[in-house]
Amino acid sequence: MADHTVQLFARELGGAGRPLVLLHGLLGSGRNWQSAGAGLAEAGGGRTVWALDLRNHGKSPWSGVMSYDAMAADVLGWLDARGLGAVDLMGHSMGGKVAMALACRHPERVGRLVVVDIAPKAYLSHGHRAEFTAMNELRLPELRSRGEAELKMEGRVPDWGMRKFLTTNLEQDAAGAWRWIVNLPVLTAALPELEGNPLAVGEGFAGPALFLRGGRSRYVEDADRPGIVERFPRARIETIAAAGHNPHMETRAEFCAAVGAFLGEAGVV
Repeated sequence: MADHTVQLFARELGGAGRPLVLLHGLLGSGRNWQSAGAGLAEAGGGRTVWALDLRNHGKSPWSGVMSYDAMAADVLGWLDARGLGAVDLMGHSMGGKVAMALACRHPERVGRLVVVDIAPKAYLSHGHRAEFTAMNELRLPELRSRGEAELKMEGRVPDWGMRKFLTTNLEQDAAGAWRWIVNLPVLTAALPELEGNPLAVGEGFAGPALFLRGGRSRYVEDADRPGIVERFPRARIETIAAAGHNPHMETRAEFCAAVGAFLGEAGVV
């Protein structure tokens, strides 16, 4: 684990009872969970739902270090600071990799694990190079609006929804100048590590786990099942057919129902 943790910003999304901690994906933030948060707060018999901003994202501090070791250590530090023992942990995409790493290295801190549309493997062919190139090419001093930023990125990022998502990371300062709320240079340099497998050889988690994938996404394929079960022997792999890579946003009701059923099962430690 990293030696220098950062104090993560957290949003409490409601509910009462056993804590459920949510981790977002690359270039996201805890805001990505707000729509699903209300449903998840009632899932599994009632949960206190927290959504964290990982380092170099959202309202959390920036750091020159961007690794899965460091991010998992930050989450562990957040749990320790609040006196939380075992929690249920859910992560999407990059956040799912962080959740897997934490569960494998500190299994006593994770009751149930939910991993959303990601597998314990490297994703070199699913890289975000075009998106990062488009973001780095923007001349922020000349930018007048998010809409203009979307138009300028269209050549490299043809998907309208992705351009919308990327520009949620732009904000204006008090003088009206645009800036990134993510640490773009550090994230760009860290892409090779972030695309890699967060788990070392032999690491695994013996607790209950749900791997929830989108039927229209290529991030978790049938060929990934043996690798998932090898490291997470109690894993259940479920598919939301209508969802892409973001089932918590694209198919909110079905997503919350699936997660709620898993969290509410008897025998939760």
